[in-house]
Amino acid sequence: MEYFIDEKNGALFAYDDADAAEEFAPKHLKPISEQRAKILIEALNKPLPISMTVKEREWRDAELTAVMWLRERHRDQLEIEAPATLTGEQYKELLVYMQALRDWPQSTNFPDIQQRPSSPTWVAGQIE
Repeated sequence: MEYFIDEKNGALFAYDDADAAEEFAPKHLKPISEQRAKILIEALNKPLPISMTVKEREWRDAELTAVMWLRERHRDQLEIEAPATLTGEQYKELLVYMQALRDWPQSTNFPDIQQRPSSPTWVAGQIE
């Protein structure tokens, strides 16, 4: 296998044999060793790291999903005139927390993990 690189754009080319390379490879390509070609291929095949912004949005989405059922349960209990599990104050805290999660990506502190919106302390007891 013959390997070549286009130094203008980093494109890698491979040809089965020297005759094919000589016949088909553009003249501006630079020949490279098989070892260097393998290093380039490995680098191209590595998954890209997920950015902190993406990770933090995933965290935010998971947090919203984790508490939505509390909001739904409270609404349902009020609708059917059943005793509400949450107090009015807890429900308001929950809604404020959910809004803070929605606003988190627009915050000047985003995506600093130390600055994430804080869940009301009582939420952990509801999720258990």
